Amino acid sequence: MKRLFATMAMGVFWASMGALAMAYSTGPGVTADEALAKLKEGNIRFVAGANVGPHQDAARRQETATNGQHPFATVLACADSRLPVEVVFDQGVGDIFTVRVAGNVAATDEIGSIEYAAEHLGVPLVVVLAHTKCGAVTAVVKNEPVTENIGKLVAPIEPAVKGVKSRFANLTLDELISRSIEANMWQAISDIYAKSPLLKKMSAEGKIKVVGALYDIDSGKVQWFGEHPTENQLLEK
Repeated sequence: MKRLFATMAMGVFWASMGALAMAYSTGPGVTADEALAKLKEGNIRFVAGANVGPHQDAARRQETATNGQHPFATVLACADSRLPVEVVFDQGVGDIFTVRVAGNVAATDEIGSIEYAAEHLGVPLVVVLAHTKCGAVTAVVKNEPVTENIGKLVAPIEPAVKGVKSRFANLTLDELISRSIEANMWQAISDIYAKSPLLKKMSAEGKIKVVGALYDIDSGKVQWFGEHPTENQLLEK
């Protein structure tokens, strides 16, 4: 009987170790620059209507179910339904670790998710993907009345909007919204570094790259901005 219990205990132990090993991925096997190139190539195909739709079949589902996930990029994007991340980059199951929230803000839940992808899954690239005509940013620019929960959600957008309003006094409303959307993209990157010692350290050590991008919901094109203009200062703080 003791031998039976010991065997059962060892079975539970090795099952737990297997689950732990699945959680700590060996990574996607590409560099941040290679991952970025794959996203750019995928978006070019999407805009041209030449999607190949990779990794969307039963074999890919079985592969990722059996061997775990090895995404090559993390994308923090807005929850707007006009921004389907895998579609606009022509990727499939297990390719992109997608974090979506209204206004592509970087608060606790979003940053924790990015940390998981970077540290546990070995994902080398983080993209903060804003988009044109963002409703969350527009609401902050117009100071529209919102519910308590939405107010808390969009609070991280406010510094970006205030900064734009203080720098540009004569903008039209559309121009103000457009500039605020871009500023909010940079704000999210700043918040990632300010609120995550882990991600800041990984970036400083060259283990990850964090870049900003803007999706045009009319054309489907992604405009790439690269790393934060003051990244060196952000990493030194």
